[in-house]
Amino acid sequence: MIIDRVEVETINSFSKSELLKEVYGLIWILPILTLLLGITIEVLVIVWLEREISASIQQRIGPEYAGPLGLLQAIADGTKLLFKEDILPSRGDIPLFSIGPSIAVISILLSFLVIPLGYRFVLADLSIGVFLWIAISSIAPIGLLMAGYSSNNKYSFLGGLRAAAQSISYEIPLTFCVLAISLLSNSSSTVDIVEAQSKYGFFGWNLWRQPIGFLVFLISSLAECERLPFDLPEAEEELVAGYQTEYSGIKYGLFYLVSYLNLLVSSLFVTILYLGGWNFSIPYISFFEFFQMNKMVGILEMTMGIFITLTKAYLFLFISITIRWTLPRMRMDQLLNLGWKFLLPISLGNLLLTTSSQLVSL
Repeated sequence: MIIDRVEVETINSFSKSELLKEVYGLIWILPILTLLLGITIEVLVIVWLEREISASIQQRIGPEYAGPLGLLQAIADGTKLLFKEDILPSRGDIPLFSIGPSIAVISILLSFLVIPLGYRFVLADLSIGVFLWIAISSIAPIGLLMAGYSSNNKYSFLGGLRAAAQSISYEIPLTFCVLAISLLSNSSSTVDIVEAQSKYGFFGWNLWRQPIGFLVFLISSLAECERLPFDLPEAEEELVAGYQTEYSGIKYGLFYLVSYLNLLVSSLFVTILYLGGWNFSIPYISFFEFFQMNKMVGILEMTMGIFITLTKAYLFLFISITIRWTLPRMRMDQLLNLGWKFLLPISLGNLLLTTSSQLVSL
């Protein structure tokens, strides 16, 4: 059989194009894998920081034996949960019991798609970025409610119901605060919101234009994360362990991961919406521009942007951790009254005031 030279070249070019497509497909996966690795490291750092800060507040030692300064303690705890026995309730709904933690984790991980860590460093710059985050965050309580219901345990079911009620109560004021920020920025894209605050540097942050909205958003985000004093769904003294009473092993570890992922996402959105995100100014960028090193300027801007964003986010993390070990837990009626009778009217009034100021400025 004789093969023409043209046919051989066609076959070779086709195989090369298919190889290039596979390479491009792997390259597209790399940012996602890098983001997942970064999220994992951030969660470990947050767990270590919370233990160290809480130990300092309570004047005790804290973790110090697992690795230098106790840095490997969170890894040791995760490894222990990974190898523990996964116990299933005999009279529970096993499929729902297994799906509940997965829904909670996946819904929060999807929020990182619209979080810009730096200039042009975002996986998906969507025109409805902030509202996509709110829609995704409202899915997590479904997983918690599903976990409580499928456990066939009245304490777990009660904890799931409390988690759903708390999420609904504080999701509405949170949405009103985000809507006010969108009106000020004339966009719902997270990237546009950050860039709208870059005109006047430090004084262009939405914190100064929306102080009331910032306080409401701060309180609502703590309640969404179920942090003290809003951790009624998993209050040990009242509900044994809440919706996760019947869980063990890696499934319990997923719920533990959800709480810190939610805290990390909330801190990043506080940074994006009110603290200017990655906005900064570097006077020595002109040195690279003078020698026409434009690529070096881009790399420096992205690196410094990520550093500034994480620094601002860790400021909120420090505040939330300090509040957890300072304030006492609220009762359920106090928690709901705060959301419906106090934060909701204030956030609605803030939205109406923002809308009126925008109409007057036209």
